[in-house]
Amino acid sequence: MPATLFVVATPIGNLEDMTYRAVRILGEVDWIACEDTRQTSKLLQHYGIDKPTVSYHEHNELERAKELVERLQQGLSGALVSDAGMPLVSDPGYRLVRAAVEAGVSVQALPGASAPLTALAASGLPTDEFHFCGFLPVKQRQRLQLLEELKHERATLIFFEAPHRVLEALSDVQAAMGPRPVVVARELTKIFEEYLRGTAAEIRERLASRDSIRGEITILIGKATKPILDNTPLDEAVESCIRAGLSRMEAMKAVARQRGMSKRDVYKVVG
Repeated sequence: MPATLFVVATPIGNLEDMTYRAVRILGEVDWIACEDTRQTSKLLQHYGIDKPTVSYHEHNELERAKELVERLQQGLSGALVSDAGMPLVSDPGYRLVRAAVEAGVSVQALPGASAPLTALAASGLPTDEFHFCGFLPVKQRQRLQLLEELKHERATLIFFEAPHRVLEALSDVQAAMGPRPVVVARELTKIFEEYLRGTAAEIRERLASRDSIRGEITILIGKATKPILDNTPLDEAVESCIRAGLSRMEAMKAVARQRGMSKRDVYKVVG
């Protein structure tokens, strides 16, 4: 039988969120490629699976992908897993899947737990259209620029964020998008699972009052509706964006997008 690469979703917290098929496949393949072999070993031990594992992460995936495709071509089926959730979703794996496809190897994805979809389903925000954007940029200027670009999207926006940056991220969401509905989902499927709902400013205030913020975090932002009429003078709007961390030129571009104006017209007033 020709070898197959199985892309296997694993639990995002609760170990019971593993499908029967995923357990069976992990017990049948010849090898398992893991983002972190120590993390995956806990899952395998829980289900009594004893299979060889190999590390596959962002620092070695280029060379390791070639090696794993060679194993597949030799007839040795394998599984790709990440530390949590569906591989390739803000995790390594694309290069291996792409290389396998190009080599004519069969690739099958096994559905399962996914943090973005889990958070969306319980968020109470519109689900007819959504846009998963991965991790927010670390640097504030880039983060604000991205949020400004997505401001008018008619879809629920979903981001991952680190707990030590979530307060800064919420401040930027408020600055760029205003008081639209936001949901912060924390520790999904785990004992201390939590959904915080409100505006970005309201949620930030609640989190800031805590001694610490821990756990994996997903931020969801309600879709844009009708444009809100903003009567703030242009020079004040530009200065507000500058105080939020944008350069003067970026601030003028942001205000121009918000008002449906050309950058040249904004520059004539405030330049």
